[in-house]
Amino acid sequence: MTSSPNSRQGWRCVAYCDTSGESAGGHDQLTKASVAESIASLLGVDYEGTVALSDDLGSTRYIVPSDTLLGSSEIIRLGIAGDEGFFGGVAPTPFVATKAITHRLVPRGSQAPHGWSSSFGDLVDAVVLQGFTVFTVEDARRAALDLLKGGQVRIKEAAAKGGSGQYVVRTGAELESLLRRLGDQVLQVDGWVVEQNLLDVTTKSIGQVRVGTSLASYYGNQRTTHNHHGAEVYAGSDLRVVRGDLSCLLQTDMDVPTRRAVEQALVYDRAAMQCFPGLLASRRNYDVVQGLDADGAWQSGVLEQSWRIGGASGAEIAALQAFAERPDITWVRASTHEIYLGDDSLECAPCGATIHFNGTDPRAGRMLKYAQVDEHGHD
Repeated sequence: MTSSPNSRQGWRCVAYCDTSGESAGGHDQLTKASVAESIASLLGVDYEGTVALSDDLGSTRYIVPSDTLLGSSEIIRLGIAGDEGFFGGVAPTPFVATKAITHRLVPRGSQAPHGWSSSFGDLVDAVVLQGFTVFTVEDARRAALDLLKGGQVRIKEAAAKGGSGQYVVRTGAELESLLRRLGDQVLQVDGWVVEQNLLDVTTKSIGQVRVGTSLASYYGNQRTTHNHHGAEVYAGSDLRVVRGDLSCLLQTDMDVPTRRAVEQALVYDRAAMQCFPGLLASRRNYDVVQGLDADGAWQSGVLEQSWRIGGASGAEIAALQAFAERPDITWVRASTHEIYLGDDSLECAPCGATIHFNGTDPRAGRMLKYAQVDEHGHD
């Protein structure tokens, strides 16, 4: 194993996930484990494999959780001293790890979870789309009817991931039909986001990642494809990565829409760290949507945050590895790719790419997932 400026003698790296759930052994879990192995290489430590959520890990392991950790008790139990000891995030309460924090409550709304921050909604109001977070059917109805005056409305289950649990309504009748169909069980537990729906959209990824003492930030675009069932799904990300924190991105040349996305993500990030004591994140990713509203006006706003290993993490780690190997370079272009393959496909990853999954998932079918550094240079 090559030496690394991040090396921690005697440490081991583990992927920390639910080994008994439906996703165990699937492409998502195996991809995250493969990225964890790449992180171990970057740190210069041994990779120990996947461990269960119930395991007592001790203080000499670098931890790569499959999801956002919850609460200070989890930090203490896992022996995490700070953001240099794990890859992901720790949220003080469950709702902080979801889309729920992005919007204000409905005025005179009837319900919110313990720990809710009204200040956060005020601080980010100018950098998110028009919308509300709701925890009752009546509040959902009030929010949606108000927003329908300006065009289509998107309703999202706050805790859903990967684009699932989202519905677009165009009329009051469609809204009532959806409310009857969804019920309120999920609503009361996790909440819904009710926000304006944009057309002709592009989703930008803005992020910051720390592994040990290495720190980098990036902006880029997400790609989509169609899975084996014909649904539009995530296909990967194309990132430009620079050394340093999120504010360093503003020192680079970029087009106007990208700069707007970076500025919005910075506001959102700073507000979250200010308003939610106990929030800790070594990996921060913000999805910013840009598109046209019902009047044809261009809009841009942060949709949600991710304080956990994600679809772009393979590219993030590939970029950090390139920085570790080439101290002279100041930026890289890195990408992840998720390809749904036919049974007779001979497609393979490019030379030099890191393959994170190549096989058949019981639910998703045959897939190839890899990350690569496409270009590097000096500013």
